[in-house]
Amino acid sequence: MNNVPRLVLSSFFFFISAVRADGGGGIAIYWGQNGNEGNLSATCATGRYKYVNVAFLVKFGNGQTPELNLAGHCNPAARTCTRFSSQIIDCQSRGIKVMLSLGGGIGNYSLGSKADAEAVAEYLWDNYLGGTSSSRPLGDAVLDGIDFDIELGSTQHWEDLARFLSKYSRGGRKVYLTAAPQCPFPDRFMGTALNTGLFDYVWVQFYNNPPCQFSSGNTVNLFKSWKTWTTSIRACKIFLGLPAAPEAAGSGYIPPEILTSQILPTLKESPKYGGVMLWSKFWDDRNGYSVSIVASV
Repeated sequence: MNNVPRLVLSSFFFFISAVRADGGGGIAIYWGQNGNEGNLSATCATGRYKYVNVAFLVKFGNGQTPELNLAGHCNPAARTCTRFSSQIIDCQSRGIKVMLSLGGGIGNYSLGSKADAEAVAEYLWDNYLGGTSSSRPLGDAVLDGIDFDIELGSTQHWEDLARFLSKYSRGGRKVYLTAAPQCPFPDRFMGTALNTGLFDYVWVQFYNNPPCQFSSGNTVNLFKSWKTWTTSIRACKIFLGLPAAPEAAGSGYIPPEILTSQILPTLKESPKYGGVMLWSKFWDDRNGYSVSIVASV
């Protein structure tokens, strides 16, 4: 070993470090619902996030004209959101995956049939992914995939949308599928879709759901729910979804010191552990949550 050139040793240890860093957990963040949370480039430049969900496409399906809502960031109708195209590309150049998030807690969205799901998939491909359209709301940047944060409307045909979107993974470019179900299992809206095994990352919302979240220092319900999720669905990685500040949700906030010392060590025992999802960038800025936990995720 003493005869190995120093440069070779340095390269070897750099490679090992890179592999370990890439194989560890990461933080997913929701961005887009508060104009005071900074832009996409600034979000990605922090170095704290591996995944950014651009939220939300609030209207689609059943023949409706799809509608993007990025709160105070830009006006899709005036085409001012196209300025984020270069910022999406900047994020991707840093190795960060950028998704378009469908749904959310407000809006008007649902899928009326399998054919409707196919039409929505085609729209998403042409306007946000690798297809072409004259009306791409976020410009020419090709997003990495689609996030399903389905909380309203019909529970039907989300599995059809996932299957149609997955068919666009071709030519060496993958369309990532992610989802943000509620922690009661199975999720009322996404249960059938998650059973397809097509989802790469699932960030389960362990908040606003007292039966399966952390509360009053009690981790039992959370650990029980986590085990159910990690053993019951086929997904590459499962994430612990949390509010980034006490004010970010009605319940389920976990103080960072408790998360890092009492919860993450147990979660990491699962080979499906992927990291932590936070709602949202605005609240993370206010509370400094990701700064407190990133070294432990």
